[in-house]
Amino acid sequence: MAVVPGMTELTAPYWEAAREGRLVIQECRSCGQLSHPPLPACPRCHGRDLGWREVSGTGTVYTYTLVRHPTHFAFADQIPYAIALVELAEGPWLITGITGCPPDEVRAGMPVRAVFREVTDGVTLPYFEPAP
Repeated sequence: MAVVPGMTELTAPYWEAAREGRLVIQECRSCGQLSHPPLPACPRCHGRDLGWREVSGTGTVYTYTLVRHPTHFAFADQIPYAIALVELAEGPWLITGITGCPPDEVRAGMPVRAVFREVTDGVTLPYFEPAP
C-alpha cells in the first residue's frame, strides 16, 4: 500500500510536473521569491501573483534522519530509510526520501539529484539520490 500526499488545487501543478519527471517550485511573479511548499500568497511580499518555475532538481542534503521504526504501517516494508531536508541549488528546501544508496551512507553535505517514482496510478513522487 502506498501512502500518497493530499493533492489540492493549489498543489496540482507540482504533482502534474512530477508525473512528467520535472521538479517545479512555486514562484512569486512580483518579487521572484521561490518557495516550497506551495502557499496561497508569497511568504516574502504577500503577493498573490504566483506561478511555477522548473528547477534543476539538484541540491545538497542539509540534514537527515534514519527511520528505523515505521511511522505508518504502509512504510513497514521499507525500514530502514532516510528522510532528508534537501536544499535545492535554486534555494528552496524540500523534505524528501533519499534513495539510490544504503540509508547509513547518507550524509549532510552530500550532493543529490531528483528522481521520480510512480507509487500509484497517477501519483509520482520526487525522491533524491546521490549525484554522480
